Amino acid sequence: MASFRVLGIDPGLTRCGVGIVDVTASRAATLVEVTVVRTPSGMALEQRLLLVGDEIERLLDLHRPDAVAIERVFAQHNVRTVMGVAQISGVALHLAAKRGLPVGLHTPSEVKAAITGYGAADKKQVGTMVARVLGLAEVPKPADAADALAIAICHAWRRGAPVAAATGTLTPAQAAWLAAERSAGTSAADRRLTP
Repeated sequence: MASFRVLGIDPGLTRCGVGIVDVTASRAATLVEVTVVRTPSGMALEQRLLLVGDEIERLLDLHRPDAVAIERVFAQHNVRTVMGVAQISGVALHLAAKRGLPVGLHTPSEVKAAITGYGAADKKQVGTMVARVLGLAEVPKPADAADALAIAICHAWRRGAPVAAATGTLTPAQAAWLAAERSAGTSAADRRLTP
């Protein structure tokens, strides 16, 4: 059965989770690779961005995904954290665009709803479900790794949601994801998505 490969990114300047999964039309997901790229806070900003960008680029070239999925953070009290997330997201968007890859941006509540069926799930619940979906003996650690995989799985599953909705075969997780998307006021017109 053909699979769809997604590289998911949980963007962060200190720790950036990157996870690659293969997902079939039946929603079966397989882990390809997961890593967390770390940069020291004392390093110059441009060097930190280069280090994370080089690793994302290496993984894009090695695994040749069909799409890239990035967590969209739209509200955060810590401005420094928001800036780091935005900067890493920009690097990832640039690298995906350079390769002509479609990009999906997903809010944390969309990802949680897709993976757990509950848009307010905690990190432990997300990690547990990621391990279950991928058939892993342990939850990927640190949480940035599990989050990156959750983002990739969410994107692949979301891609199949319109077909499932049209045929009336939504799973509980897909139904929860669509509800979370509607409540967040997002739509396909709001962002570039995989067709």
